[in-house]
Amino acid sequence: MRAIDTLHLGNPHAICCWEVDGALVDPGPEVTLPTVLAALGEGFEPRAIVLTHIHLDHAAATGRLVERWPELEVYVHERGAPHLIDPSKLLASAGRLYGDEMGRLYGEFLPVPEANVRALRGGETVLGMEAAYTPGHASHHVSYLHESGTAFTGDVAGVRVPGTSLVLAPTPPPDIDLELWSDSIAILEAWDPERLAITHFGPVEEPRPHLAALREALAEEGELSARLSEEEYRVDLARRIAERAGTDEERQAIAQAAPLEYQYAGLERYWRKRAEREAA
Repeated sequence: MRAIDTLHLGNPHAICCWEVDGALVDPGPEVTLPTVLAALGEGFEPRAIVLTHIHLDHAAATGRLVERWPELEVYVHERGAPHLIDPSKLLASAGRLYGDEMGRLYGEFLPVPEANVRALRGGETVLGMEAAYTPGHASHHVSYLHESGTAFTGDVAGVRVPGTSLVLAPTPPPDIDLELWSDSIAILEAWDPERLAITHFGPVEEPRPHLAALREALAEEGELSARLSEEEYRVDLARRIAERAGTDEERQAIAQAAPLEYQYAGLERYWRKRAEREAA
């Protein structure tokens, strides 16, 4: 298996595509597909695409890959499957976040024919990997435990840029759920993997300390977002990143992996929806 740096926007350590046993786990944005294909080498033909979730930084290249290899199977959670087949609602939602920048950031998100889609619930075995439903970051998030002991965890195991000590929970709208995310961390801990394969960024060789730090970060982000204004939260987040990311390159990678302008929005929506449920 190998980690392929997609060099998103020309910058290292922002978005990683994983190749394992000929399959691509989270192929990344469509705009970075030439970089991924060049790294895979001439003559490489993917065995399948395995998605942790369908956010554009993880999955936007999927339709283009299926266009190139029409028999390619795509594994995705059943809640995400309809949005691969017809991405109009997904793109409308993403457009509200990214506006005119969406094309530059992620490229096209082509629909995937229904015949290529393999919908998962969790509990299946996919190409030698155990699939588990791991919501919290996204309602359709799946993680995969490879027989080698490597867990492919998308965003549910957080962000950690090489060279920094910061473990960050990416919290964009609309699906953040702190309780479900904590439960999903527990699933990863119960797997007791030898390493984590995260999208942002690369291999984590000491999973237990990393997951403990993520659990702490998730609790901290929840607490801060509940009591601070959006502006106060952004200032505090920028301070914490500056303290633990020493270079401009590291700070840029973090900002691309977890766009800082959307961190508060996902958490604010979580607290608002939770209050509405409790009131009802």
